[in-house]
Amino acid sequence: MSLTQSRPGTLPLAAEPRWTARLWGVLAVLCLVLFLDGLDVSMVGIALPSIGHDLGLATGSLQWIVNGYVLGYGGLMLLGGRTADLLGRRRVFLVALTVFAGASLLGGLVDDGSLLIATRFVKGLAAAFTAPAGLSILTTTFPEGPQRNRALSVFSLFGALGYSSGLILGGLLTGIGWRWTFLMPVPLALLALIVGLTLIPRDRRTETGGHDPAGAVTLTAGMLLAVYAVVTAPDKGWTSTATLGTFGAAVVLLLAFLLIEKRVRHPLVRFGILRQSTTVRANISIIALMGSYLSFQFMMTLFLQDGRGWSPLRMAFALLPVGLIVAVGSPLVGRLVNRFGTSPLIITSMTSATLGYVWFLATAGSSPDYVFSMLPALLLLGGGFAFGYSAIMSQATEGIDDSEQGLASGLVQTSGQVGAALVLAVLTAVLAGAGGSGGDFSPYRPGLNLVTGVAALGLLLNVVPVLRLRRR
Repeated sequence: MSLTQSRPGTLPLAAEPRWTARLWGVLAVLCLVLFLDGLDVSMVGIALPSIGHDLGLATGSLQWIVNGYVLGYGGLMLLGGRTADLLGRRRVFLVALTVFAGASLLGGLVDDGSLLIATRFVKGLAAAFTAPAGLSILTTTFPEGPQRNRALSVFSLFGALGYSSGLILGGLLTGIGWRWTFLMPVPLALLALIVGLTLIPRDRRTETGGHDPAGAVTLTAGMLLAVYAVVTAPDKGWTSTATLGTFGAAVVLLLAFLLIEKRVRHPLVRFGILRQSTTVRANISIIALMGSYLSFQFMMTLFLQDGRGWSPLRMAFALLPVGLIVAVGSPLVGRLVNRFGTSPLIITSMTSATLGYVWFLATAGSSPDYVFSMLPALLLLGGGFAFGYSAIMSQATEGIDDSEQGLASGLVQTSGQVGAALVLAVLTAVLAGAGGSGGDFSPYRPGLNLVTGVAALGLLLNVVPVLRLRRR
């Protein structure tokens, strides 16, 4: 018997005013895993300078600790969503969570930079299966409308709490030793695994359908080569044989992916899902939102710790307002979506984020003041995420049949991760060779121009369709 049905012939429990204790328990497990995702992103981000100093990694190598995770995450997200639809969401979710815990443990034990990056890639692969499986468990457990919006608000709140907690914990644990930022999530992942085994209901395995491993491999390899080409181009030369050859190989693999998807019997991506304009806009929005902020955080981490000599904990408190604003605002988003719809909230989100970057760009100068320049920008960025993330996730799955909820949720999360990886790769290339001393922010301004442009483009691509619709 499913969680949303008490007995044959009765109304779904999710349609009743109160949720059962077991329903809350399932949501708690899903929230804990999303909490771990947010925790991991912020803790590792705080620890990057310490990892670089300890293992002798330059900025170009450090970005792979971030991008190794997000490319593994984004590259197989669609396969993860499809696998969850075919093999059962519960099974895929729990197996992937086990791998996630194991990769976290190994990441805290290795002494080589390449091995650390490899564990991050494996952890990203595991998250590529837990994320769409978890979101599709949520969207199929809670019916579309107020119930699902309420669940997504709680879900997003825990992602924000994970990010906020990770900033402080990352600062504290990095002071003890950066390895603890990798080891700390392990017991929480094991707790989620045990409770999930008990509470998440078994769902039926789909009898028909299949996988698309060729599509997954060509997509992941193509994205890895594209990011590698962008990151190494400043050293090798943008027109060098190595750079052009790597770009060429990436293009060939990505074109192969498109051809495979058109011809394979069970494609990783059914391109027909993109005929729905709201799905397309949601994917564009998440690219702009996550791509700009992850690059901004990476840049500010290096500037504050290496440039200004701030401790990890001080830097964590400096970035904390973003997480706090998201944590406070996320529970309200479900009600706002019910009242206003997703499009107005997403436009508000992208406007807030863009204004945050513009403010910092206009006021930073060569030595930005925290209270006058950084804090207002961080509050605006927090507002962008608070209004945007849940609304984007709701928009991405609106009107999608339950049989393709895994695909829709995997697609939007893939867009966010791939967008973040590519923008970060370009940022690393832009910052390559830009030296600086003390608190001089000037070498980082080209990177700030980049993230501002990405956010502004996301805003523009959301506003134009709405204006056209109103004219009609």
